[in-house]
Amino acid sequence: MSESSRADRSGEADRTRPVTGEDEVVDLCRDLIRIDTSNYGDHSGPGERKAAEYVAEKLAEVGLEPQIFESHPGRASTVARIEGEDRSRPALLIHGHTDVVPANAQDWTHHPFSGEIADGCVWGRGAVDMKDMDAMTLAVVRERMRTGRKPPRDIVLSFMADEEAGGTYGARYLVDNHPELFEGVTEAISEVGGFSFQVNEDLRLYLIETAQKGMHWMKLTVDGTAGHGSMIHKDNAITELSAAVGRLGQHKFPVRVTKTLRHFLDELGDALGTELDPENMDATLAKLGGIAKLIGASLQNTANPTQLGAGYKVNVIPGQATAHVDGRFLPGYEEEFLADLDRILGPNVKRTDVHADKALETTFDGALVDAMQTALQAEDPIARAVPYMLSAGTDAKSFDDLGIRGFGFAPLKLPPELDFAGMFHGVDERVPVDGLKFGVRVLDRFIDAS
Repeated sequence: MSESSRADRSGEADRTRPVTGEDEVVDLCRDLIRIDTSNYGDHSGPGERKAAEYVAEKLAEVGLEPQIFESHPGRASTVARIEGEDRSRPALLIHGHTDVVPANAQDWTHHPFSGEIADGCVWGRGAVDMKDMDAMTLAVVRERMRTGRKPPRDIVLSFMADEEAGGTYGARYLVDNHPELFEGVTEAISEVGGFSFQVNEDLRLYLIETAQKGMHWMKLTVDGTAGHGSMIHKDNAITELSAAVGRLGQHKFPVRVTKTLRHFLDELGDALGTELDPENMDATLAKLGGIAKLIGASLQNTANPTQLGAGYKVNVIPGQATAHVDGRFLPGYEEEFLADLDRILGPNVKRTDVHADKALETTFDGALVDAMQTALQAEDPIARAVPYMLSAGTDAKSFDDLGIRGFGFAPLKLPPELDFAGMFHGVDERVPVDGLKFGVRVLDRFIDAS
């Protein structure tokens, strides 16, 4: 029997004991991956309605009363509230998104929407971003509801559409139109945090996301004079734009030490037994394996050209050229970032925002952080929780508008050789089966401790 077939029948192994979250989590993750929720940013994808209905069904099966909110045909989110033991306490939000970035099946070892199990991992688009956390949350909640274990306080569950395109039809829609769903919520956990980095045999760091870069997705435009391609032409929009994009793409923004970066470097330096200089990080980053990309991007502002467009015929000089840039700025450095952009691009390039959002940063302290550390150490005695900054953004930015303090905490104990950062939006995205089960145990303990 194949590994995949054995996994499909894992629930049949022992019908004499109650089904646990660990029993269910892999199948829940595979089911979610098999629902194509590709988000192209323009409503051309299949939408999240099927995934929203799947989540609602799984929650209703254990006695919850989930609601589905559709902001646009097919763009649906699911929300439910679990009553806690002490309803006078502020509530906790556990939020995830069900949409994924597109995937080209020809590039993958296993089909991106198959949920295949191979080499000890569940493969597919969304395996780490973020149907793994969706599945872990469902698994934990379903087990607790079946066994009657109330959380210490109310928990709001939210599985949202459209995170991969900025959240307009998901979190932003819910915050703007249904803020009552989150009444009493003061803290939240979600994606891109709680994953491990093994320093040595005696220490594993678990990176908790406490900050996010801000965003300026931009369109750059240069207007020139149209003309015949055979003529000498000094006012060529493509030439002007290409030079500006080249300058921007090659520019190295200065290192800026945020509170989160300083805390992370202090913790990492303590773990490595050396003081780390943020201005001289090349050697340190080389030691960080799969998290080097994440940490490297938190040192400075970034602006990466991602699209170019101009012209319609080889012998016609176009009158306009355009480019798109993914710009990200550190908390507290938005004004500096925009001033740098305008200086680099020059006066002939018009810059307009396609989508913009704020940066976030919170402190690494409080009872919720203590609960994370306690839950991690209970399942991994060599665990140490440390803060870090996410170079991208999540739906936490929308919930921040409601005064909700957000953390990235989707706990996974990862094999050292796995390029975890490369899994996000990458080819052959996958999550270890053992990591999913670890996450279920940690989340369950975290809920009790929070």
